[in-house]
Amino acid sequence: MSQVILVTGASSGFGRLMANALAGTGHTVYASMRGLDGKNAGHVAEIAAYAKQHKVDLRTIELDVQSDASSAAAIDRIITEHGCLDVLIHNAGHMVWGPSEAFTPEQLAELYDVNVLGAQRVNRAALPHMRKARHGLMVWISSSSCAGGIPPMLGPYFAAKAGLDQLAVSYARELAQFGIETSIVVPGVFTKGTNHFAHAGVPLDIARAAEYQAALSKDFANDLLKALSATVPDDAAPEVVADAVVNVVNASFGKRPFRVVVDPASDGAMVSFAVIDRVREEFLRRIGFGGLLHPSESTGQECIDRQCI
Repeated sequence: MSQVILVTGASSGFGRLMANALAGTGHTVYASMRGLDGKNAGHVAEIAAYAKQHKVDLRTIELDVQSDASSAAAIDRIITEHGCLDVLIHNAGHMVWGPSEAFTPEQLAELYDVNVLGAQRVNRAALPHMRKARHGLMVWISSSSCAGGIPPMLGPYFAAKAGLDQLAVSYARELAQFGIETSIVVPGVFTKGTNHFAHAGVPLDIARAAEYQAALSKDFANDLLKALSATVPDDAAPEVVADAVVNVVNASFGKRPFRVVVDPASDGAMVSFAVIDRVREEFLRRIGFGGLLHPSESTGQECIDRQCI
């Protein structure tokens, strides 16, 4: 059944792949990004061409997750055009690469603002509508670093992703009573097929970064990146993350997995998360709130059944 879906951070990378794949299975998909008329104008044109060529309902929408006003405007437009929002996919994020000490506190705050507070802004705009409808699905794009291997040079980024993952878990329990499901999709390292490393931010404190470079081997950063790449099988493609999201969205109510780990590099996250999530579930049962582990049966209807335009 066709659903109305918003994907944040969908100009490229995982977000773009998800938007394409979801639209390809018959959904109405809004690929959100900043600067539709500016920095991302080229991506807007590419998405429009893709939608026309493949005859899918794939649209672009202006959404800056660092702006309350922009987040609210995007959600208002979707609600105006369709009367509802069925699926919200939190994918927007930014990666950095370098010695943790060399990043300024302001850089870490900026990173947290994009990766964590951005999801909070969009939630505050979207959830009143989803709660009222007592229907919906929240998909959070996490990182295997939250429970698996943690290589150096990515500390601030991993810290932000861990914050997002924790927020997703808390939201899942709070939203269950409104019939809103949660799935956390956990990609591992993908060094090919995305622009994550190419577009990664770098430390602003160049002097401190140089001190680390002087203390370590000259090729430390490149050697580390090569080592990470070596853990990823040659046939690993980022499209598998999009496929996992499609499977979650297309599953029926009550059948969607709480967490899906997509990690060709096998950094241990699949094992760790299985334990971590079980411990958390058992604690909820221990304190008498096990009912929050499963969303209440939805009393709302799919968007298409409500005669959306």
